[in-house]
Amino acid sequence: MMKKEYEELRQRIEQKINDFASFQCEEDAKDFSGIEVRNHPSIIKVIWENKQAGPDGIPHLIYVAREKSPNHPYHYKAGAMNVLTRVSAVMTNAPFMLNLDCDMFANNSKIMLHAMCLMLGFDNEVQSGFVQCPQQFHGALKDDPFGNQVVVLQQYVICGIAGIQGPPYGGTGCFHRRKVIYGVSPGHGDPEKITKETFGHSRELMESATQIIKGTTKKDVGIYDLSSSLKAAKNVARSDYEFDTSWGKEMGWLYGSTAEDINTGVRIHANGWGSVRCTPDPPGFLGNAPVGGPESMTQLKRWATGLFEIIVGHNSPLIAVVTKKLRLRQCLAYMVINLWAPRSLPELCYALLPACCVLSDVAFLPKGQMVMVPISLFMIYNAHTLMEYLHCGLSPRAWWNNQRMQRVTSATAWLFGLLGVVLKLLGISETIFEITRKDRTISDEEEIDGDAGRFTFDSSPLFVPATSIVLVNLVAIGVGLFRGGEGVGLGEVACCAWVVLCFWAFVRGMFGKGRYGIPWSTIGKAGVLCSLVLGLCMLG
Repeated sequence: MMKKEYEELRQRIEQKINDFASFQCEEDAKDFSGIEVRNHPSIIKVIWENKQAGPDGIPHLIYVAREKSPNHPYHYKAGAMNVLTRVSAVMTNAPFMLNLDCDMFANNSKIMLHAMCLMLGFDNEVQSGFVQCPQQFHGALKDDPFGNQVVVLQQYVICGIAGIQGPPYGGTGCFHRRKVIYGVSPGHGDPEKITKETFGHSRELMESATQIIKGTTKKDVGIYDLSSSLKAAKNVARSDYEFDTSWGKEMGWLYGSTAEDINTGVRIHANGWGSVRCTPDPPGFLGNAPVGGPESMTQLKRWATGLFEIIVGHNSPLIAVVTKKLRLRQCLAYMVINLWAPRSLPELCYALLPACCVLSDVAFLPKGQMVMVPISLFMIYNAHTLMEYLHCGLSPRAWWNNQRMQRVTSATAWLFGLLGVVLKLLGISETIFEITRKDRTISDEEEIDGDAGRFTFDSSPLFVPATSIVLVNLVAIGVGLFRGGEGVGLGEVACCAWVVLCFWAFVRGMFGKGRYGIPWSTIGKAGVLCSLVLGLCMLG
């Protein structure tokens, strides 16, 4: 019955859209004809206006396309969020804002009420600068084969950070106070600081900001005449509006990092605001997780790049903890996440250490009873992490998938994230915001064949280092077995086998076909690197 009613509703909506489209065709053709994706003026359309401002009416629905010009930077998602902030300010000026990624939807009909209870339920608003819902997914693959559903991270790390100064801003599923986005510190809102040098030359925007900071906004935002504010809205959506202003620097979503969400969240916490974690049942919002190797690695590379950019930027938690109001423990919590990219170097060394020792005939494990020390550490760590996954209701298979994917991620996405930031610091190249594809779904054929969670590959250089690690360790295992126990002990060979087991998806990829196989060009490049490592080991 539900499916039948939904289908009828869908048909009625599509019919209304078709009727509206034919009615608006000539009007819209003027704005959309002859434009380019990255070279067009501001386009703002009031699709639906709630003129009666009734509590049960359909809210305003406004289409916004900011101006783009090849002569001006548009700062990717952060720039889009700043444009939406300014446009909504001159059109409705609501004191609270919700931002969602395009792949997410509201899963709890009362999520707005849950968030407003947290926004307005504290004696001091400083405790709730923003309200963050944890990122959760619908239709996710069983046992998290790509290690990107972050269930344990949300349950332990983020929940723990929430007990300090609040959870970090996750970029989606977040409710904001407009004045906090404007860079206002708790108890320090000064309307006199609203100038053209900070907000830009729009009189309407400065007036709306003054209302927000003074707390004198109109209670019923529905009484705004949206049509009369279109000119002002198009003005603040211009590509050159932010020049010589504080947008992207001290207010709005901050620029300078592909992880604009964490970067902006650090600024908010550094100004003295707290944040709150909202975890209703059922979850407030659900989204899509990448379902392939290239998609997952692209997302993780962008995260690692942006997080490390924050550390070396002017908004670094290391600076904010000294010069601003970021707490020391909150700074340390940010460092756990922001240092993903540099972690790739020790992880890479550990992945190659056993193989290099076997090839050089040098032992790194202690002899005799002392060998129980590293064995005990290994067993305790794995038992502890396994208990965390079981406590979260996940299976041992999910634990293993995340353990092996962490090794894969460190040798691919994190390593290239580090290289990207280093090249940026040296002035050789700029980091770019890479869009993560989340629209691909698992086909029926993949479900039937059991390949729904199988790792996929493409010709990206991301996969070269991990393939090299596999080749080096396979050679080391062969050398160790050929020696028949002479020279280094079996412990080093067992460590090589453990590394290969962690990268088993790449072993399968060497013999796979199509997108399940590693391209020969990648294997060739990895073979060259493997030869270099073998040569260095032999010389050693």
